[in-house]
Amino acid sequence: MDYNELMKQAKEVSEKAYAPYSKFKVGACLCTPDGKLFSGCNFENSSFGLTICAERNAVGTAIANGEQKISAIAIFSPNMDNCLPCGACRQVLYEFRSQNGIDVITEINNELKVYSLDELLPGGFDL
Repeated sequence: MDYNELMKQAKEVSEKAYAPYSKFKVGACLCTPDGKLFSGCNFENSSFGLTICAERNAVGTAIANGEQKISAIAIFSPNMDNCLPCGACRQVLYEFRSQNGIDVITEINNELKVYSLDELLPGGFDL
């Protein structure tokens, strides 16, 4: 899997984010264990609790296409370096992790940084 391609697609989809309130656009591109890519961007709502993060949007798109395992996800915001998933997104990603877990890819000073989801969410909730 090409982490640079994941980040490229995350950057592209971040431009489509709907963030009129926070102005904080985010794009995410995930990869399934068999190499399929799915992207999503955040979209806000005037009822702030209804806002959907880019990561959960990408997961929903993957699920709608019959996928239930994720091996990697790249996350990008033009607003900040090292844009990491919020706690809710970390737990959603944990639900769909592949057998080998999930690599979370961000960018710091135009360099890719890779975290394991287990590093970001130690002891995630699992039935």
